[in-house]
Amino acid sequence: MSAYADTGTGIRIGPVHLWHPEHTLAVTDLPERATLPEARDRQLLALGIDRVRVAGGLTEIDLAERAALAALAGSGTDPADLDGLLLVQGRAPEYLMASEATRLQHRIGATRALTLGVGDLGCVSSSAAIEIGAALLRGRGGSGRILVAMGVRAAAAARYRPPMTVLGDCGAAFLLTTGDDSGGGRTARYRLLGQELRSDGRYADLFRIRYRELPPERWAEECADENAYSFQLAIESRNRLRELNAELLRRCATTQDELAAVVMQNLSMGAFAFWQDALGLKIADVCRDNLAGHGHLGPADVLMNLERLAPSVPAGGKVLVMNSSPVAAWCTALVERLPD
Repeated sequence: MSAYADTGTGIRIGPVHLWHPEHTLAVTDLPERATLPEARDRQLLALGIDRVRVAGGLTEIDLAERAALAALAGSGTDPADLDGLLLVQGRAPEYLMASEATRLQHRIGATRALTLGVGDLGCVSSSAAIEIGAALLRGRGGSGRILVAMGVRAAAAARYRPPMTVLGDCGAAFLLTTGDDSGGGRTARYRLLGQELRSDGRYADLFRIRYRELPPERWAEECADENAYSFQLAIESRNRLRELNAELLRRCATTQDELAAVVMQNLSMGAFAFWQDALGLKIADVCRDNLAGHGHLGPADVLMNLERLAPSVPAGGKVLVMNSSPVAAWCTALVERLPD
């Protein structure tokens, strides 16, 4: 359980810097289409995803490094001045037993940063990183700069994750700062007003890749129970997000009518329709645009949507951010647009 509401100067987020590989792959050209049953292929083409970016030979840390350096340069932050570095870990590290987080620390020169890896909650791992980073900043007495970075790439050769989405690749990074910080806080995009995060281990291995007995080229994402995902977990997620939204808005003394926009992760056009109907909230169009052009980017989805939404949100506007994962975990955050 996690709950946080801040009515003071608060934690600052962003801007989010995204790094996208140059190579694009149209969904119609996915190699796995050759072996899909006809019904499954129709399902794939109805997701509303046109193309994804493909990282090629780049690792998750390569992607995270590119985004991290852009975030540092954009805020004028010397990496040696970072107080913390949080790596949102990928689902398939390059090596077992090695440290991906300290590899990134070395590459970007964050020599004195407290360095940690945050993962295991799928898409919600980026929300967990914000929660941990905010706690670290509050523990420092309201000052400091923490960099959150991630590299997102498909772990298996097939990018289609039946029955839900198509996976794309990217890097993403942003600074967490405070109102008292004279560095990265000057360029921040949003203020964190509150966040609620929950998880439920009953769905811990609903989606999985068997890897111990198979070489990487034979890895495949599988859903252990599609009925459980499509119906049981869908209802569970609807109820969880309803509860989290209501509790967070109550804590932050905000109503749904006061929201400037609502964003969530990008899975499919059908998922957006489901969530709008289930929760009575209009999902921002920027989510649909990003879905069509990039597919599902795991923990980076809500971050990309927030950043691309920013030009249309006036200073002081409040945005509700809903994030969920089939592991299962759910998070709702409320952020306020800061003046540029």
